[in-house]
Formats: sequence, structure tokens, C-alpha cells
Amino acid sequence: MAKSAILKSSLAKKYWMAFTGLFLCLFLSGHLAGNLQLIFSDALHFNQYALFMTTNPAVKILSYITYISILFHAIDGIVLTVQNRKARPIGYAKTDGSSSSFSSRNMAVLGTIILVFIVTHMVNFWAVMHFDKNMPLQTISIGQAGQQQEYYLTTDGGYLPKAQVDQQMIKIENRTEFFDAAANVKIKEGYKDLHKITVAFFKDPKTGLIATILYVIAMITLAFHLLHGFQSAFQSLGLNNPKYTPAIKKFGAAFAIIVPLLFAIIPVYIHFFLK
Repeated sequence: MAKSAILKSSLAKKYWMAFTGLFLCLFLSGHLAGNLQLIFSDALHFNQYALFMTTNPAVKILSYITYISILFHAIDGIVLTVQNRKARPIGYAKTDGSSSSFSSRNMAVLGTIILVFIVTHMVNFWAVMHFDKNMPLQTISIGQAGQQQEYYLTTDGGYLPKAQVDQQMIKIENRTEFFDAAANVKIKEGYKDLHKITVAFFKDPKTGLIATILYVIAMITLAFHLLHGFQSAFQSLGLNNPKYTPAIKKFGAAFAIIVPLLFAIIPVYIHFFLK
């Protein structure tokens, strides 16, 4: 990929770095909006969001674009870093007459940490939801005649008694589909309980606190990466204007602080405050 025509020149690499970076900023905004339901909504709405994000055709296309953008952004960044170091083997302290920031000097390191976080994040959540055969389906307890009965929630707004599944009157196929065991006919479909998986991950008695701390550290890293990367993307695209650049810098700084902060609040809230 690094030797392809579209990445042949350093200028082209910077353009692609900027485009993919800004696209990933849009992804972060959308992903944050969905994840905030862990705080401001209930399990059903979060699982409905997860179902929509994994089944809607348009969202699937955007997901593939996101995966490609992450790989492209990472590879492009590595190539640019290597080229810059070869062109300038001895570092310098000032850029354009002013001292370079911590973020600008360490973009490669920050980006690498973020990439490691993305991989582990996908292993712990995305891969579990898509491939783990033990992924639970969402259930709800309803009191009847003084007793609590457990039901599976179904995507048509209905319920299925869990006892019927336990008694093999109803069987689960393809991880989410409920079939009448006698007639072998699909009757309902359930929700993968990503909410339960997420909460259990951050509230785990042994590893939950460590996972929460590491997540917060990753978000701090993301904040530093965005502090330089957001405004640098506009600069790489040649969108510098005395009238608009100050506003872009202020918006970029606000984005770099607010988005990672809100992401970081989610596991902290789950671990310490969610009942």
C-alpha cells in the first residue's frame, strides 16, 4: 500500500492522512453518541442500537470504510514518520518559528498506542458480539403471581419465556433466532446483550478497575493525538485562512478534549456508579 500510486509522494500521503483522520473524527462522534446510551438510556435501547449498527446495510458499508480508514491512517502515518526521520535525522526544537507541541512531536507514538487500544477494544467487544457462540441474549425478569419469571426480549417487541428454552420446547439457532423445536420453524429473534457484556467487562471484580484505568489512559492519549491531528488535517489540505483558522483551532481543541472525556466517563460511570 505504501508504494502505490496514491501514496507515492509525501504530499499525497499528507492528503490521505488528513482525509482519513477527519473521517475518523466523524466516526468518533457517531460512536460516542451510541455509547452514551450506556449512561443515559437503558439496556434495551443500547442493544437496539447495537443491532441497527450491525445489520443496517448503509451502516455496514460505513463500517468497512471505517476499518479501511483506520488501517490506511495507521500505515500512512508510519510511512510519513519514517520518511520524515530519514529526511531529518537530527531533530529540531522549533517549527515555523515556534516550539513544537508534545502532541506534534509524538504523533507516531500516540497513534501506535491508539491502534493497540482499537485492536484490544475490538477483541473484547466487536469480536465477542460477532463471533462468540456464548454471547448472551437479552432477558428481563417479570413478576407474576409473586414469582419472578425470566423472559427473552424479542425484536418484534414481544417476550419468550426462558423456561421454554430451558425445557427445549424452543431452541436457539444462529445465535439469535428462536425456533419452535417441534415444528422447526422460526418464531422470534432476540437481541444480543452487548449491554450486559460491556457492563460485566468494566465491573469485573478482578479486572474491571484495571480495564477502566487503561481505557481512561487510552482516551487521554486520543486527546493528545487529536489536539494536533485535527488542526493539522486542515493545514495539510491547505485550508488555512486568517479568518477561519482561529475558529478551526478552537473547535479542534474543544473536540479533542470533550470527545475523549465523554468516552472516558462511560467506563468510570459503569465501574463506580452503575447498579
